[in-house]
Amino acid sequence: MEEYLKAALEIVKAQASVRTMTDDEITSMLRKVAAGIQAAAEAEAAPAEPATPALDPAKAVKESSVICLECGKSFKVLTKKHLSAHNLTPEEYRAKYGYKKGAPLAAKSLQRERRKKMKDMRLWERRRKVVAE
Repeated sequence: MEEYLKAALEIVKAQASVRTMTDDEITSMLRKVAAGIQAAAEAEAAPAEPATPALDPAKAVKESSVICLECGKSFKVLTKKHLSAHNLTPEEYRAKYGYKKGAPLAAKSLQRERRKKMKDMRLWERRRKVVAE
């Protein structure tokens, strides 16, 4: 007897021991469960196709958040640590979803704040002073 049929038989036996079932119900349930187990086993054996993101990558980076295209969760910044949970590096993530090589994986408001802060710090002027001395 095939493995999926044995598993289905065990499931139906357990169900029949809990409630009363007619012969027709038992055979019908056995067929359905066996077909379901077989379909699940075949789907598992088939090679998985690359998942298409549920969201357009261009729309994933929003004003106050960025959505991870792997899991669908919302963040301020997609960190290296989070992407490693998906077995990706930031570079692989960008390549996979078609972002430019240096594109920031952060919310637009956060990008603006960081840019403004760096302009206010004026590090390029401090470097010139150190070199001139």
